[in-house]
Amino acid sequence: MKFGFDVDDTLINLREYAFHYYQEQLEQEVAIDVFHKLDRVEIHEAFGMTDEEGKAMWKKSVDYIYYTDCPAYPGAIEVLQQLNAEGHEIYYITARSAKHGEDTKAWLKKQGFPVQDERFYCGMKDEEKVKIIEELELDYYFDDKPEVLETLARDGLNVFVRDQSYNRHMNLPRFSDWAELHQLIKKEIE
Repeated sequence: MKFGFDVDDTLINLREYAFHYYQEQLEQEVAIDVFHKLDRVEIHEAFGMTDEEGKAMWKKSVDYIYYTDCPAYPGAIEVLQQLNAEGHEIYYITARSAKHGEDTKAWLKKQGFPVQDERFYCGMKDEEKVKIIEELELDYYFDDKPEVLETLARDGLNVFVRDQSYNRHMNLPRFSDWAELHQLIKKEIE
């Protein structure tokens, strides 16, 4: 079977990692429950920044956030390794800008994700991401972003939502625990 995965906030805990980094850089202590209540992907509002200030902060911080110690969600690496060992095809489809493609791929490999170069896609807008996913004819796709998932679900693809505060309005199969997801996948493909 063919499985597709988004990277940020699906496989790795990028937003929360960035949230802690912002606290340190801005010397602001913001309660974690504020983060867990954000209803959009961007995190800068928790620090009282405008969209413009938030964009500047992200641009200044992105290399550090992407390539240091951002943790994978517990069990994510192991689940993908297991799927790969079982002979399933694993695809990574991330909207990170193309200039981060090779470094992102290398970072994922270093973390232990089973990445094959020809199954890694990077540097597209949401509508392009949907098109790539459809062209790959994936059996299952996992992401956190409502706009992508809603489009794919309407097109009949089996999609799963990585639970986040900004996507709880979605009525699609969701997961927050990778071990639990692995059991769900096993039931789906049997």
